[in-house]
Amino acid sequence: MNQPSNRLLKLGVNIDHVATLRQARYATMLDSPIAEPNLLAAAHEAEANGADSITIHLRQDRRHIQDRDVYEMKEHIHTKLNLEMGNTPEILNIALRVRPDFVCLVPENRQEITTEGGLDVLGADESLQRTIHALREARIRVSLFIDPDPKQIEAAAKTGAEMIELHTGAFANAEIGGGPAELQLLKTAAVVGHQLGLQVNAGHGINLMNLVRLMEVPHLAELNVGHHLISRAIFGGIGPAVREMLAMMACYEKWNTAATETSADLT
Repeated sequence: MNQPSNRLLKLGVNIDHVATLRQARYATMLDSPIAEPNLLAAAHEAEANGADSITIHLRQDRRHIQDRDVYEMKEHIHTKLNLEMGNTPEILNIALRVRPDFVCLVPENRQEITTEGGLDVLGADESLQRTIHALREARIRVSLFIDPDPKQIEAAAKTGAEMIELHTGAFANAEIGGGPAELQLLKTAAVVGHQLGLQVNAGHGINLMNLVRLMEVPHLAELNVGHHLISRAIFGGIGPAVREMLAMMACYEKWNTAATETSADLT
């Protein structure tokens, strides 16, 4: 078992796109010893190089992660398992059987290529509250993937979820290094979430180019990064990609101290 990291800012590695590559050729041959790339091997490589958790998204259409992957990850990884899922009875039942360490509830559109926006907690029906309650009863920590909107964050705090994951996609897509207006929204959202007692995570579109600017956001606990790390891994391997990102994240304590001192001005 890996020792818990004492880093202020932790890294969750999303390995969905390793499964995407596997499914491209071996979707009907998952039992074959030649089915590759091996998802568990990818998870172990990320862990061995410092990942604090492994993230997988079991989508309704099973486009990449399969049910068997979820069980295998829970049984064999050495860190924590973060299961992303839509609010559906089928996936909830799997989560309650597997009991991952965390569940991150996300919106899910069958036509999207990747998750396109945050969960609408304000407009959610009672099923969201029932799902959160069921997960909490099973002692699974719950996060809600939401846009950096204070109203959505306030609604999230009322659901009983313990964490939020701020959707950084708009920030990442605005400019190569991250858009300043979108960064300000993230800063304000992080302060609001922290003041409401929520653990504040962030994810979507994070890369080495926008990471430096993202370090200005206060109160972050964990970043979830997938596509960028797997893309870099094509050329240099998962281990070096994870280590490179962790090296840049190491500056967060310095940034966070300065940002926290001025965070009262953001709300």
